[in-house]
Order: sequence, then structure tokens, then C-alpha cells
Amino acid sequence: MEKVEKLKKIFSKEKIDGYIVPKNDQFFSEYIPDHNDRLKFLSNFSGSYGFALILKNKNYLFVDGRYTLQAINQCGKSFKIITIPERIPSDILLGKKFIIGFDSTLFTKRFLSVFFGKNKCKFKPLTNNLIDIIWKRKIKYNNNKFFALPKKSVSEKYQSKIGKIVKYLINTKAEYLFITASENNAWLMNIRGRDEKYTPIPHSYILIDKYKNIKFFCDLKKISQSFRSKFKEIDFLDINKCSKILQEIKNKNFLVDKNSCSYFFEKIIRKNNKILNHNDPIYFLKAIKGKQEIENIKEAHIYDGIALTKYLFWLKKNFHKKIITEISASKKLFQFRKKNKKFKFLSFPTISGTGPNGAIIHYQATKETNRKLKEGDIYLVDSGGQYEFGTTDVTRTISLKNHSKRIKDIFTRVLKGHIAVANYKLKKNTTGSKIDNIARKYLKQIGLNYAHGTGHGVGYFLNVHEGPHAITKRNQINFRRGMVVSNEPGYYEKNKFGIRIENLIYVNGNKNKMNFENLTMAPIEKDLIVRENLNKNEKEWLNNYHRTVFKNLKKSMNKIEAIELQEACSAI
Repeated sequence: MEKVEKLKKIFSKEKIDGYIVPKNDQFFSEYIPDHNDRLKFLSNFSGSYGFALILKNKNYLFVDGRYTLQAINQCGKSFKIITIPERIPSDILLGKKFIIGFDSTLFTKRFLSVFFGKNKCKFKPLTNNLIDIIWKRKIKYNNNKFFALPKKSVSEKYQSKIGKIVKYLINTKAEYLFITASENNAWLMNIRGRDEKYTPIPHSYILIDKYKNIKFFCDLKKISQSFRSKFKEIDFLDINKCSKILQEIKNKNFLVDKNSCSYFFEKIIRKNNKILNHNDPIYFLKAIKGKQEIENIKEAHIYDGIALTKYLFWLKKNFHKKIITEISASKKLFQFRKKNKKFKFLSFPTISGTGPNGAIIHYQATKETNRKLKEGDIYLVDSGGQYEFGTTDVTRTISLKNHSKRIKDIFTRVLKGHIAVANYKLKKNTTGSKIDNIARKYLKQIGLNYAHGTGHGVGYFLNVHEGPHAITKRNQINFRRGMVVSNEPGYYEKNKFGIRIENLIYVNGNKNKMNFENLTMAPIEKDLIVRENLNKNEKEWLNNYHRTVFKNLKKSMNKIEAIELQEACSAI
């Protein structure tokens, strides 16, 4: 609370009644460097999504359903925790005439409109970030260079991608596209970087016009001579010159990404130009993986499946013989992954939760919360890796000799939902909203549900969470061949247990006949299945899946592991 009080002392000087603190930094990515995590500094909340509204007499933290329990645990004493979309900030500010300050480089106009739009408050962009005034820290700059992906790992040359963007500009009568999402720049140029811990992102902005002129704004220390020589037609400029160059453009039609173009940049562009109502086309283009990319992703999932499966066998053999905690278990899994030379780093912080901690959807074990794995509990592990080349994300729920009939019944219902998604017959107009309900069907039969989407898009050696497609109640993007999405129904009972089964799947087939195919290769826990509650088709799906897992992993197992794999993948 001391930090919050320090922040409030600045309000009178800035002539404001409140201040908004986001999770993101100026690049609007999901995972940010620790030194940019202003929300965690202020509130102690460590989740990947949320924002705070600090008023003179009240502190609010807004999170989605994945993080409600975590937020209550981490900062419920100092902040009123509100789950969106049940309530949003404009509900809190209804009838008030406050002046709310914000850092215009950290918010988009769309964000302010959606969450704060319907009230009489005034929103005041401030020159200084108020958190930076009270947070004295050493900022760690990394000089890791950007790198181009090898030709064998991409399905399309960057020149071809630029051609598609220019065609889109001409079709929409736009002269410029300002690309502010670093992952979209990575896709366009077939490049990657190491500007984030869990995602190979090159922090950058790109300005492209309809004549194929490209200005690439970044920290120039990250551009080597050999890298520059691969892109002779690209103008590489210091990122601090970006606003000046935008100010010099006048009377043009612009396209911007309303999810990542800051209020600051949008205001500069709007002053002398017109912003057209079209989205950055790269999101959709990037979502459709090419043939070579799918092949590489499949290979990455076999590497990942080997590591995860060996880990699960080790865990089940040892949890009752030695002390294994959530943290030590997570470290062990990391060691298994590291054995593969193609493994680069984790794709997100590992969720390793047993007993009641498994009920916290995006749980991260700390010294204070770290639980020992013990007999009778169930254990949930959600983890993933960045491989050369592919991104993985998988969840398994494991029985630690648990005999609860109720837990087994719920696990089986989650599995039935998972299978229903995997077997869904896709049509050319199938959206995630149509699929989401079927995943929840068997839980809803007994009055249960879960507070997160059923699936998110996944990038190609990029973001582990990547749209625009998803399996959620509201998503209206049509599935297309080459899209990768997670399939992860679950159930969470506060202070008791959590269950989730997650595979990555991709869309295969053609326009007339499409289907989901599994990418993830790891056995599903059979000790928690009520076998008589699966119908013939569901048993057939599970047996076929395990047959494929066995075929892909058996060569990489030692003699004992091969026997364990055969048992884990045996027919039910």
C-alpha cells in the first residue's frame, strides 16, 4: 500500500483524480520484461493480463476469469478485485466527473473506449509515467541481435508477404500501414528476436506504403551488418525517430492496428491524416500456417512430447518416494526439455499446481505457495516450449493415486468435451463460438463450467497466445486450413482441485471438407477416466490418439520408459 500512497501524492500536482496502470509496455505484448512490469510493482499481481484504476479513496484491479483467484491471493487486501466482463471501469465511474490520468504510449484509443467510454470523466494524457516517478530501478537492456529465419523453415518469402500487404493497401484505398505489433513485423520479414523472455519477438515498428517503401524502426544496436545485408531495400531507423517521421506525413490514408497502436501514435497520425476503418491484415495472414511451417510444428511437438512424457513417467514413479514440490517438479520438466538441442526456451511460465493450487487457472508457484505433491491429490501441469521451429502448449492432469469418484467423473466429462472439439466437423463458416459450447456440454449437464475460453490461436515460433481465431463464446473468425488452436476444456473448484486437458490442434483438409488434427503428442491420464462413461466413438478416438502417440515417441524411450509408454497408451 505504501507504493499506492506514493502514487496518490502526485495526483494533486498533475491535477487528476485517478490514474490507470496497465500490464503492458509500449509494445503491447503479453509477456513483458520485469523492469517494465509497472502493474506488478504497484500491486504485486503477477498475471499476464489486468490493469489497475487508482482513485483517491479506492484501488481497483481488473482481471479476467483466469486470474480472479490469483489476484485475490496476491493483492486482495489492498485492491478491490473485479472480474471483467462482469463489471468494467465505466460501471465504477458512472455518474462521476473525475479527471483520469494515463500514459498515452501504453494505452490504445480502443482500450479506453471499450473499458472507460460510457461516463462523464475526462481522460488526461500525461507526459510522464507516474509509476516511473516512484519506481527507481535499474533497467536491463539486452543487446540480443535480430535474426532472419532460414529459408527451409518458412513457407513464403518476405517479398511475397510484402506484395500481399501492398495489394491490401491498394484494395482499401490506403497509402500507409503502420505496423505496431512486433510479432506482425516478425511474420512479415521472416525474422525473430530475443526482446522477450518467452517469445522470440523483435521489438519494432514498421511503416510500409503502397509503393513498397519500408521504414523499420528499432534499437539499431540489434541490427548486425549481415542482417542488414539480407534486407537491402529496407530503411532501418532508430525507434526514437518514429514519431517525427509520422508527423511529417500529411493528407494520406492510413491503416493502423487498433489493438497495438498507442493513443500517442494514433493522435500524431490523425492530426494530419485519415485513419481508415480496416484492421492490420497481418493478423489473419499470420494465423494461416503454410505446409513447411505445419511440418516443423509437428516435429516440435514430437520433441516436446518426448520431454513431457518422460517427465510424467518420472513424476508418477517418484512423487511418493521423495519430496517433490510444484517448483522442483517444474524445474525437472525444464531439464527434460533442455535435453533437446532444438529447444530454445519456455513459451510461457510453467503452471505446476497440485491440490487446491490447481484451481488457480494461471497459477505460478512461489516460495510462499509451493506445495508438496502428495498421495490422494491430483496435479495439473500446463507448459510449453519454443523450438527451432515451432511453439508448443500442453496441459496434463495427473492422478497422484487419487480415488475420488467425483473427481474422476468430472475429469471424464472434461475429456468428453475435449474429444467433442477434436472431432468437430468443420465447415467453411465454422467459428470458435460455435465450437465453444460443445466443449462445456458434459460439465453443464451437472451444473459445472469453467471461466476461460476453450482454445486460443498459437503462433509459429512466436506468441503462444495469438489470434484472431479462438474457441470462445464470442469469437466470430472462420476457421481456415493451416490455423493452429488449443483445445483445453477444464474445471476448477476453489481451494480443492483443478482439471484441464489441453492439446494443440490444427485445421487440415480443403474448403469443402476440413477437420482438426492433433499436434500434441503425450498420453492422457487414464487413471482418472470412468471408462463406462465414454461412448464407443470417444473410446475409439482416445485409442487412436494413444496409438499415434506411441508410434511417434517409442523410439526415444529407454527400455523401462518404452514399457511405461506401452501401458500409458494401451487401449481402453
